[in-house]
Amino acid sequence: MAFPENSTDGDTKEAASFSVHGECDPAFSAVEDAFRENFRNLNEIGAGFCVRIDGRVVVDLWGGHQDEARTRPWERDTLVNAYSVGKGITAMLVLSLVERGELELDEPIIKLWPEFAAEGEQKTTLRMLLAHRGGLPAVRQSLEPNAIFDWSTMTGALAEQRAYWEPGQSHGYHINTFGFLVGQPVCRRLGKSFSDALDERLTGPIGADFHIGLPDSKHGRVASIVQAKPRRQGFDPHDAARTFFVSKTAEPNAKHEDMLAKTYFNPVGFSGFGVVNGANWRRASIPSTNGHGTARAVAEIYDIFLNRDVSQGGLVGPGLRAEACQIQSDGMDEVLGKPSRFGLGFQLSQPERPIGRSPESFGHLGYGGTLGFADPETGLAVGYLMNRPGERWRTPRTDNLIDAVYDSLGVSGKRDYPADP
Repeated sequence: MAFPENSTDGDTKEAASFSVHGECDPAFSAVEDAFRENFRNLNEIGAGFCVRIDGRVVVDLWGGHQDEARTRPWERDTLVNAYSVGKGITAMLVLSLVERGELELDEPIIKLWPEFAAEGEQKTTLRMLLAHRGGLPAVRQSLEPNAIFDWSTMTGALAEQRAYWEPGQSHGYHINTFGFLVGQPVCRRLGKSFSDALDERLTGPIGADFHIGLPDSKHGRVASIVQAKPRRQGFDPHDAARTFFVSKTAEPNAKHEDMLAKTYFNPVGFSGFGVVNGANWRRASIPSTNGHGTARAVAEIYDIFLNRDVSQGGLVGPGLRAEACQIQSDGMDEVLGKPSRFGLGFQLSQPERPIGRSPESFGHLGYGGTLGFADPETGLAVGYLMNRPGERWRTPRTDNLIDAVYDSLGVSGKRDYPADP
């Protein structure tokens, strides 16, 4: 169904008038209700949500506003920063090269990237990097703020440093370095920038509106991120790491806190805080964190990865797809200090961090509730992007939508979630 262009709902303190547009199969009317509920009562500002099942679009909704003042309506082609949702899309690009024999999962990275030969790293493989087992979640040396926007500076610093743990022997979420580490082999193999490789090999051929390294000509379509954690005057990365990222029950550990401070804030702005709405951020290639796209594009890419084989113009064949979704890393995370689970570049569903309602689901959550994932059991491919991140990775707004999708399919297993302002 299509929704009136000027419909308004709700006049609560948190939710100003808003419009919702798009299409929704009648069988998924509960998803439309949940989408609207997020604006009415959960302070959604602007968002897009798309669901495909076995290649068919059943939900494609967008609404709200691109800015905190709610003066610019969210349009069908509005782009927004996708945070770690971009990691899953980056992984699909890498895997598409593996499928075609252009990259090898278990070959030492130094064969393509000779500079990647610091002590103990000579045997590091692409598989290890995709599975967050490379021991390089942060840059040790202090970098100037603008270094984040320079691909060569970032990849060079990572290549020449000592790993935090022996590669392959443990795992830890490479929050901001993942994209540089798995992206550089793509650039070396193809002789192209990462942005061009993504466009030519993945998004361009299928017409998916997702970009890592956004051309200036598209900046006018980008929604502003609202309430991202600010970079305050006198900002102290170590204090921020203790405040936001160290478990309140953890024993004090200066080495771990230093690693966390560098993981999130070296260079300052590495996670997007304080720079996410700037032109330099948007035009740079930071695959872990600064992809810009639509929810429709995210769902389409996951749908093609899940449901289309190479002979049909897909990205990978069934063998590599299955391998990518097998557990490669599981258990206590050296960076997060709590359990995490990864396949080859994808987060995998786990009790502490479910993705949908199927243990077979794979994809990637992003900062504040953004999400892209696929569910082989139901054929689902889902994209959710918005411009007001929540305070946690798991938010009521995200869960409202995902629960409504599975309820519409008759799949039980509704989840509880913590309150999120």
